[in-house]
Amino acid sequence: MAKEDGIATKKRPGNVFYIGLLSFFGGISQDIFVPVLPLYLANVLGLDRAFIGLSEGLVTSGASIFRVVAGVVSDKFKKRKAVIFVGYFLSLASRPLLAFVTSGTAILGLRFLDGVGKGVKDAPKSALIASSAAAKSRGRDFGIARMLDTLGSVAGPLILFALLYFFQHSPLQYHYILLFTAVPLLATLGVLIFKVKEAAPPKDMPVHLAKGNPRTQRAEQSSYDDKKLPRTFYWFLAIASLFALGNSSDAFLILRAQNVGVTLLAIPLVFALFNFVYAAASVPLGSLSDRIGREKVMCIGWFAYAIAYIGFGLASSAAHIWLLFAFYGIYYATTEGVAKAFIADIVDEERRGTAYGIYNTTVGLLTLPASVVAGFLWDTFNPSTPFYFGAAMSLAAAALLLVLMLHRAQERAFAR
Repeated sequence: MAKEDGIATKKRPGNVFYIGLLSFFGGISQDIFVPVLPLYLANVLGLDRAFIGLSEGLVTSGASIFRVVAGVVSDKFKKRKAVIFVGYFLSLASRPLLAFVTSGTAILGLRFLDGVGKGVKDAPKSALIASSAAAKSRGRDFGIARMLDTLGSVAGPLILFALLYFFQHSPLQYHYILLFTAVPLLATLGVLIFKVKEAAPPKDMPVHLAKGNPRTQRAEQSSYDDKKLPRTFYWFLAIASLFALGNSSDAFLILRAQNVGVTLLAIPLVFALFNFVYAAASVPLGSLSDRIGREKVMCIGWFAYAIAYIGFGLASSAAHIWLLFAFYGIYYATTEGVAKAFIADIVDEERRGTAYGIYNTTVGLLTLPASVVAGFLWDTFNPSTPFYFGAAMSLAAAALLLVLMLHRAQERAFAR
């Protein structure tokens, strides 16, 4: 394959695999500590649910601004690998240190640093996948990356289960687990340095300019030349923001599982089941979005989210939690990769890093009010209330996305 200055000049399907491998090892690290962190904070350090909701929301929201910064920087300098490296390194520096702190302030500081790392790497990584994938198979390629990410999130809880079992009689079991999170992140940095390649911007016109009459194309081409983000992106962003207001941290799912009666040793296995379904469905559902349209598949995902959250609200036994976590994987498989593929469809290469940054930042900032509201509803009413609220917001967002889809279909029909 020809290269110029170390940058690939053709589409690199193999590059998508290696980018996905970054997420595989990163997912292992993430999902080793995510299932136990809220339990550690609540049961060992004695922090209440409202503080846990505040910390999860504040970490994500406070760090979200770095998604825009990282996206703009990676667009400007075309050095996406370097920005991704900084993101993973910050997570490597912060996660193990959670084993050594006990104050709420110190925990917030380290979680904020980890959130910055996530924010820094997300936009350039998505842009690098988009640049490495062909437009006609973009949904599938994002699905491959999500599948590898989620397979890491299957392996992570299984490793966590082994660590919990091995250290079950140790008073420092949580501390050993937090220290172990550094190991897969070292593998991530190795893959990034030696295997992932930069991808050159494509020479072709972006997908959203490929259809329509000449007048429409000239207007949109002018917007493209001015490097402005299209209106469709902002409409989608507004709808996704409405959904995000009801999408509190998954820490509440873990707390709900324990509330219903799932044991500490079983929680990693429940998470592994969820991520297995997520991984198994990511590629076929990503490919489905290539055939029937991204909006339709995302609507399916948001309806699945509403059903799952209603189920979490009604759950009364551990068996219910197992079934609901499995079904919850369908929501992730129909939205995470598909939403990013949709953005790649409507935003040109030169602005994708910025678009992903704006999207991730906006959704991330809304994690704070969503999680604070969920914690408030839990403490003030009962553990079911935050899940009913999340379901209602999801149904409202799905209805609006259907309206946007119909509007875009009418515009295309009128243009013809």
